[in-house]
Amino acid sequence: MRYLLDTHVWLWLQADTVRIRPDLLDQLRDRRSELLLSVASSWEIAIKWAIGRLPLPEPPPVYVPSRMQRSGVSGLAVEHAHALHVATLPLHHRDPFDRLLIAQAQLASLPIITVDPVFDAYDVTVIRATA
Repeated sequence: MRYLLDTHVWLWLQADTVRIRPDLLDQLRDRRSELLLSVASSWEIAIKWAIGRLPLPEPPPVYVPSRMQRSGVSGLAVEHAHALHVATLPLHHRDPFDRLLIAQAQLASLPIITVDPVFDAYDVTVIRATA
């Protein structure tokens, strides 16, 4: 099964796995699961780190690729179709990172793992990261 990880869930997988439901964590660690991190998440991490809102042990250009490789998470490129699909989404909220993740999940038929309840308002399969 393929899963798109919301940014915070990917960060928790790196440093705070106790925040993720144990049954889901087992599923994510299963080698048959393909975990995807969107380029939009890397962009969000870089911005939040640069403005001092996200402490990391290393700068994002080192941290993100090394942790992706170590954990076997694949990148999901942002394509023009993803960016343009954002225009078709209802304005349930305005977070550009989340809206792009929703567009990617819809176009690639991917479930998205998150704790953000706003994702429920969109036509996308949501898997709750916490109980």
